[in-house]
Amino acid sequence: MKVVGNDLRRFSKQIILKNVGIAGQKKIFSAKVLVAGVGGLGCPLILYLANSGVGNIGIVDHDKVDITNLNRQILFNSKDIGKFKVTQAEKVIKNINKKIKVFIYKKKINKKNIANILNKFDIICDGTDNFKTRYLINDYCLKNKKILISAAIDKFDGQIFKFNFKKKTPCFRCFMPEIPDMKNNCDTEGIISTLAGMAGTIQANEVIKTILNVKDDFLGKILVFNSLKTEFRKIKLPKNPDCIQECAKK
Repeated sequence: MKVVGNDLRRFSKQIILKNVGIAGQKKIFSAKVLVAGVGGLGCPLILYLANSGVGNIGIVDHDKVDITNLNRQILFNSKDIGKFKVTQAEKVIKNINKKIKVFIYKKKINKKNIANILNKFDIICDGTDNFKTRYLINDYCLKNKKILISAAIDKFDGQIFKFNFKKKTPCFRCFMPEIPDMKNNCDTEGIISTLAGMAGTIQANEVIKTILNVKDDFLGKILVFNSLKTEFRKIKLPKNPDCIQECAKK
């Protein structure tokens, strides 16, 4: 994409920023970002990626819209119930900007298809709701030196991780070596809708920062926050020397 005509006006408030400019906006237009999970996290994430001008957006989710999704999955409304999330999300993206290339994958990520889905993208955003898929995405990104921006939410609490596997960095398994016994998710634990918006928006912000190559003090840390108390803190994530992945050897 070139920054001409209406695009110059549309993104003018970004372009005038010192850290963006014409060159930065071109990088955003050329970026290739995959969103895994079009749920409470993926919906605000997708909205801000599209409105920022990210030119290539992949979305993967096998699920259909349910009425219980509507309090926090802000891409959808009651007319979307029963329809596939990725197809409805694609329509929203195209309504925002027809120039965006959208790649939809109406499937669940597994060992057989992960390479075919993820290899087309430089930045992977994980908003999935189960540990098995999180580990699978983590391991693939580590092996293939992808940038992984991951988020998790529960009740009033959120966590954001950013891993640049092109550099020396811990991985998600360093934080959580094994799948916990508890099966926490929105269905069993509940979720406040604004928390999903906060976490997904922070993910989108980290994507744009990464595209622009802004100096980053987030790598190797976890952002932990509570929406009820409005408290945020960064925690350093050390490498686990016993991690089963390659990050322990770097």
